[in-house]
Amino acid sequence: MARDSERSHFRITSPWHGDVLNLHDGRETTDSLVVNVSGAAPKGAAVTVNGTAAEIRGGSFQCPVTIRRRRTEISAVCRAEGAEHTDTITVLWDKASRPRYRLSVDDNIQFLKDLGTTPDDYPSLFDHWYLSFWRQMHEEFGAKIHINIYYQDEQRGQSPPRSSAVAAPPPGPSNDFTLARLPAKWKGEWEANAGWLRLSFHALQDQPDRPYEKATYDQIAHDFDLVTAEIDRFAGKAVMGPTTTVHWGSAPKDACRALHDRGIRVLIGIFRREFDGKCISGYYLPDDVKDHADERDAVYDPETDLLFVTEDATVNNLRVDEVVPWLERQAGNPHTGQLMELLIHEQYFRRDLPHFQPDVQEKVIRALRWVTEHGYEPVFWGDGFLGNEARV
Repeated sequence: MARDSERSHFRITSPWHGDVLNLHDGRETTDSLVVNVSGAAPKGAAVTVNGTAAEIRGGSFQCPVTIRRRRTEISAVCRAEGAEHTDTITVLWDKASRPRYRLSVDDNIQFLKDLGTTPDDYPSLFDHWYLSFWRQMHEEFGAKIHINIYYQDEQRGQSPPRSSAVAAPPPGPSNDFTLARLPAKWKGEWEANAGWLRLSFHALQDQPDRPYEKATYDQIAHDFDLVTAEIDRFAGKAVMGPTTTVHWGSAPKDACRALHDRGIRVLIGIFRREFDGKCISGYYLPDDVKDHADERDAVYDPETDLLFVTEDATVNNLRVDEVVPWLERQAGNPHTGQLMELLIHEQYFRRDLPHFQPDVQEKVIRALRWVTEHGYEPVFWGDGFLGNEARV
């Protein structure tokens, strides 16, 4: 997302290249958004922005620009000392934006393993306590739940062969489960509930940590195809969409291109500097863009055509009494409070795992109650533009 002008004294500094703009970034009408474009320029320069003369003060310029389309290029031209320089950024307009949220659940395989190893125990999907809880959250709050899943539940010596029809392995130990063992008996039920319950690729398996940090195009493509082929088989295409979260939110640009080539348009990132002052869950984005994304609801990379939605709260990392104050802080900033991405992980729900939190369901309820009471609409980011059906 870097631009050549960043190495010169002339550049657009606001908005940022890739900003997703809404009513909090300018003056919005029914058919336009007027934003103030500003930047740095040499003293004595003449600057135009999209053909309009900019106001020059000292070493900076500013100019109002009217945006009328979903995607807009803003081009500033600087003329100084007989030379001409151009800086161009791309921004997206979230027209008629409104507060909205999504709840995603990462690291899922255990409930699928339950279903796959003892299917007769579950005449309905919602006879499983985990999916029953999520249906309860949908019925009580209208929540839309996005579940990111693994292919298998243990680390193996190598990945299964790439195939759209992976044969189910013979019955084995309980920790030798893959999605290929999951029957399609509930496919109609998955499809009937796809309006609020979605599935997507997360990773091949839980370990090792950050499995795609240095992944190649082919590696992540293989794992993505493996998982999505099984989802299609046992649940149908209706439960899938153009959004996912890569395990640990880390993957090189070429690996992310592989996801884009397979229909992914939105990735979820955690852009806070949580590990020794570093952000390790911001995919391939440069550090300055990660920092900027942490102060925005979403950013866009025109080079890969990928939107990155900023996670607002890792609910399982908060105490019950911290959930509401945390969300209030996020909502208090108009640039981080319009789109609310709530994240939690399956392992904290499992009494049979060491990460189990007895109060995890209460944390979810606190978060969902708060966003509901404060007017946030449940959406999937892949429906319309980031859950917004407004047309530009």
